[in-house]
Parts: sequence; structure tokens; C-alpha cells
Amino acid sequence: MPPPAAAVQPSDLGSYQSAARLVLTHDLITAAHPRPGTLDQVLRWADQLARDLRDLLGYTLIATTRQVRLIRRLEALDPTQTSVFTARSGPRRPFDRRRLAYLCLFLASFSRSRVEISLADLVRAFTPTANAIAGLGFDPTVSAHKAAVVDVLDWLAERGALRLSDGSVEAWTADTSRGDALYDIDHDICAVLFRPARPVQHLTSAAGLLDATFTSARRAAQREAAAQRAARALVEHPVVYYAQVEPEVAEALRQSGVAENLARLTGLAVERRAEGVLLADASGKFTDRPFPGRGGAVNRAAGLLLAKIADTLEDPDEHPPLLPLPPAATDQRDLLARIDAALPMAGVVSELAWTAPDPAELDRAEYDPVPRTPMTPPTPATPELLVPFIAATRLRAMIEELYDEVGAASFTITWQHDPSGLLNAAVTFLADLRLLRPVDGGVLVLPAAARYRNIKLALPVRHAEGQLALDLFGGQDLDGQDPEGLGDD
Repeated sequence: MPPPAAAVQPSDLGSYQSAARLVLTHDLITAAHPRPGTLDQVLRWADQLARDLRDLLGYTLIATTRQVRLIRRLEALDPTQTSVFTARSGPRRPFDRRRLAYLCLFLASFSRSRVEISLADLVRAFTPTANAIAGLGFDPTVSAHKAAVVDVLDWLAERGALRLSDGSVEAWTADTSRGDALYDIDHDICAVLFRPARPVQHLTSAAGLLDATFTSARRAAQREAAAQRAARALVEHPVVYYAQVEPEVAEALRQSGVAENLARLTGLAVERRAEGVLLADASGKFTDRPFPGRGGAVNRAAGLLLAKIADTLEDPDEHPPLLPLPPAATDQRDLLARIDAALPMAGVVSELAWTAPDPAELDRAEYDPVPRTPMTPPTPATPELLVPFIAATRLRAMIEELYDEVGAASFTITWQHDPSGLLNAAVTFLADLRLLRPVDGGVLVLPAAARYRNIKLALPVRHAEGQLALDLFGGQDLDGQDPEGLGDD
């Protein structure tokens, strides 16, 4: 297999890598989204990108003159990837379940025979369906319901699926009986926005949306599948720990090739340590959660909390216990169980249903009855990783100490009277970055947190624009290049 960017001249490599990063960090690229000029920048390299993304990651790039869409293969659900569905008005908050449901109902109501639709007609068409779903519904007299509709329309308009041609959504919000808005529908964009891996009406579990991992008798196919799974894990997550992934994926990451090919594709730098590997981005743009930085009170509190944890770990009088880091499969089982608990089962076509794959069936899938090469011997299991445990009571004491040291007002009006809420938000944020791992009774401190042990506790300083930010010394972005790395080899 040729290396990525094989046909790209050295003088053009930076432009190509920038295009690759844009494709990997944006759900859809059009003439206007995420900004003018991006589509032309990506289309220049569309053919080479399609080959490289297919060979390295198993992804499919759909590129036309009007839009670019990357179709990912997913072996696992990722609860941290919420930035795709966010409200444009006010703070960019992730969509709740109501907004996600409204978005699906809107897309389903766009008939191919129509090139435009009024907001009044759209609401009239989707209201009976929404009201037929227990716990959802739509009532034009309820402000929260109207706000959800506006957020969904803004999301679709931002991506070019809808274009406002007349009227005003604000007028409809003020008076649903008199106000109206007229939208042009771009059916091609609507089609690429919703491309489920399986017919959703045939699902009995969210696991049916995932790609099954098949076992082949051919050694080359096994190596290629493991390499692609390893590449997908590395490009989709801030850091990959060997102890959390399957042994064959860990082995593929330990060997040279996978991470180095991704580095050439994206322009990021590879950092390897005994516990895992990551791709580092000094620009801090290849992420949806910059850290540390000017990210608000939660971002600042997370940095201060890590500093407190580092002090605890380095204190000779403190002796935090070491506990094994659970494998990622454990988190997946819990996440799937929570999602499936809310799955409506009425109307599922059971004889065609897609469910979670049976491990016994996976062992027989794609089996060659007359293999021409011997079966690959089992990959040795990765040793468990022992990491420090910080109890919840100690975390609560840390946040109280921070409020006393820097002042409650430093955490903005939202959090100055809610230290427990800020602690929960900061821990969730750090867990998304794979720096902490919540467990019963506290958190596990993951190796990548060592990258921030040089963050100095300092009073927030006010910049000229009025933004409060930490005065950080030595700490870098999670995607930045800190020579301290994950930890000691």
C-alpha cells in the first residue's frame, strides 16, 4: 500500500494536510459551511484524500462540486462527540433529545417533490408525528418547543439544507398564527446529512449502527483490519491507552506505521509513551475541546483541579491507591444499555432486526474453509494498567480549596454559588479528554494528565478584552507538544 499523500509534492504537503484536517473535523463542508473558501480548499485534494482515508481508516469520502461529506466507520459509540449538533443562538449548547428528534422528523418530512416549504406547512406536517411519540410532542404555545424548532432550522440553514427566501423565523416565533417563513430545500444536502449504517426501523439495539468486527482466516486481512481500527481510534480520540483497547489494536499501535501514516496525513506529531500514543497538534485546532485555554469557567476549573491532583500525587504524605483501568468495552456496554433503555420497540420489524453481533458468530464470519496461509496466532493480552484513584470526598475538598484560594467570583455568576456543579462539569470535561476516568466513589487519574503537572495555580488574570483566563506556565494544549508527554517510559 502506498503511503498517504503519495502523489503530493513536498511544497503542497501543508495544503493537503490542512484539507485532511478540515475533512476530519467538520461533519459537512459546503460553499458556506464552515466558512467560504473551505470547499475549494478540500476539493483540490478530493481524489487523493478519498484514497488515503479509505486505505488508512476505512472511511468513505463523498465529494461533489457542492459539498464534501465523510462517512465514518464506527466500532463504538462516542458520547463526547456532541459538538456536531449544537444550537447556534446564544451559547453553543449541544442539542437535547427534543431537538435531535425534531431534526429527524423535519428531514423525514422533506418530500423530494417539493423544492420549497413554508415554516407553517412544515410545522403542520410534523406536529401529528411529534404528538404521536410519547414524551415528545409539539405545542406552539410552549416557548421551549418553539425554541427547539428554531434551533433545528438554524442548524439546517447553517449547513445549506435550508435557505431562507422570504419571511422571518422571528415573526413566526412571536406569533405562530400570523408569522411565517419560506425556505428553499436542498435535497442533496439533506440526503448526505442522514445516512444511517442500517435502516433505523430495523434496529433493536444501538449496537446495530456499529460495524461488526469480523475475523478472517487470511493473515493480511487481519493485519489490515487491526491497523484500520487502530488508526480510527487514534484519529477520533485525544489519546489511546493500550490497556483499554483490544490486544491486536494495541499491537498495531505499538508498531511503526499506523501513527506515522496518520501524522503524514494530518500534519500532527506522534507522541509515544509506555501507556499509549497520541497525535499532538501545536496549533490546537484539531480538537473540539481546547485545553487549557480561554474556555470559560469549566475549562479553568479543570486546569486548577489537575494542578491540585498533581500536588496530591507528588505529596510524599499522600498515598492514593492504584486501581486497574477498565477496558473501553466496559464503558461501551454501559453506554449501550443506557441508550437501549430508551429505544421505542413498537413497530420494529423483528425478522429483519439488526442487533448487537454475537461473538460466536464473529469468529465464524468471513472464514475461508481452505486457507492458503496459516491462522495468525492469538495476540498476547495487554497487561492491565494501574492508575491512581482520587476519592470523591478528596475532589470535593479540592474544589472548596479553590473557591477559598481564588475567590468564588472567579468562577462566574453561573458557578460561584455551585462548587459541586462546577466540580461535576470539570470532571466530565476531563473525562471527555481522557485525562480522568470516573468510577464509583471517585476518579482514576489517567497517564495523559501528567502532561499538565506543570500547570501553576494562579489567580485568573483579566485580559484587555475582559476575558478571565489562567496564567499558565508550561502547560500545553492536549493536542499541543509538551515534552513531558503521557508519563515516563
